Amino acid sequence: MSQRVLTTESGAPVADNQNSATAGAGGPLLIQDQHLLEKLARFNRERVPERVVHARGSGAYGYFEVTDDVTGWTRADFLSGVGRRTETFIRFSTVADSLGGADAVRDPRGFALKFYTDEGNYDLVGNNTPVFFVKDPVKFPDFIHSQKRDPFTGRQEPDNVWDFWAHSPEATHQVTWLMGDRGIPASYRHMNGYGSHTYQWTNAQGEAFFVKYHFKTNQGVRSLDSGRAAELVGQDAASHQTDLLQAVERGMYPSWTLYVQVMPAAEATGYRFNPFDVTKVWPHADYPLNRVGRLVLDRNPDNVFAEVEQAAFSPNNFVPGIGPSPDKMLQGRLFAYADAQRYRLGVNHTQLPVNAPKAPVVDNYGRDGLHATRYGSRQDKNYEPNSYAGPAQTGTPPTAPLAVQGWTGTHEAPAHTKDDDFFQAGELYRLMSADEKDRLIANIAGGLSQVTRDDVIEKNLAHFHAADPGYGSRVEEAVRALHED
Repeated sequence: MSQRVLTTESGAPVADNQNSATAGAGGPLLIQDQHLLEKLARFNRERVPERVVHARGSGAYGYFEVTDDVTGWTRADFLSGVGRRTETFIRFSTVADSLGGADAVRDPRGFALKFYTDEGNYDLVGNNTPVFFVKDPVKFPDFIHSQKRDPFTGRQEPDNVWDFWAHSPEATHQVTWLMGDRGIPASYRHMNGYGSHTYQWTNAQGEAFFVKYHFKTNQGVRSLDSGRAAELVGQDAASHQTDLLQAVERGMYPSWTLYVQVMPAAEATGYRFNPFDVTKVWPHADYPLNRVGRLVLDRNPDNVFAEVEQAAFSPNNFVPGIGPSPDKMLQGRLFAYADAQRYRLGVNHTQLPVNAPKAPVVDNYGRDGLHATRYGSRQDKNYEPNSYAGPAQTGTPPTAPLAVQGWTGTHEAPAHTKDDDFFQAGELYRLMSADEKDRLIANIAGGLSQVTRDDVIEKNLAHFHAADPGYGSRVEEAVRALHED
């Protein structure tokens, strides 16, 4: 095999990569050393802005295969036939910590999935929990600030975490999930994934349905207690990355079975829970799980930065037959995610290989900007409508229209009979075994007992009491015992 030649960025051969050009053997460096200047300048620019949330992530390629007929609910082409396969890319992540954070920590996990369909990319951006902490996007920046490093101490502060939750009673359901056994997954392979939000499906007849996605791991759910997690962080801070990488390399391809809950659109108004409130679930007794297909991960990225860090997801990337619901948090994310990617990676981030659509034709009037690589032919115009056979709109709405009514404002009275912040948190607590409850109480008390303000502790205790009297009493007793110690 012939020796490969090292070149500059412009393709010129490099004569010496071990010594800089100097004025004499020990003299100062020369500004004419183009290779040195280019090398240092490029090094200074090797990173893009870190994600504000979900910074620490791992990814893999795979495919989604339809196993059951869902054409009665959606006309999405990639779901149109049993046996149909679509290439996918997934990015798992922690939420609160920075890029250098550890994997085995108590934190929700991102579950962001890109389907490279023939009708364009479809991004499903969810978590490993079916609910979230807040229901309105105006609260999201404040929530994340409370969970991230304090601007003065430079560390995550229990006072900030629990103070925000004290003022956000709707977080009680998700806090119960987070502090329970599934708060620290043993690996990315051993956790479920959820769309979390409510989405709309529309079939070929124009009928609308609301759906919730559930990806059930076929490896079985496995979690870590706080003690084992702390040991694992000390042994390998990138434990989840290591596990995923090695499993795929060994041919132990992880997989998930996708199920959906389906609600006819007409039933949404009268349902006892607000079906568009991401802090709530739809009980399976009301809307059972319907199997759709399986997700299999079978290939690791060749370059983590190019493919995992530059992977750009937006829940606004839909395909015909799938669209958003009135879920407030989802509506906010439709803007925020795409905006974050344009800031981090530039307006042409969709032309990067990991983000580029694999649809037969990608044809629009977007032009220019940093890193533009797609131009079209020399006769193409950059405006529409035009008289030169440029791409034109289809005139076919991707999903069924939704009726919207109500008064403008920031708050309306609940329209559903059980729209309180505590009922489902209590239901979740009562479903737990005695051992699960013991660990939940210990985890909550361990964090809440570190809070320095008594009023913040009392507000949080009131939330647990409202969810279930026994739940609140046990947390209160455990916090008091830790304070006495």
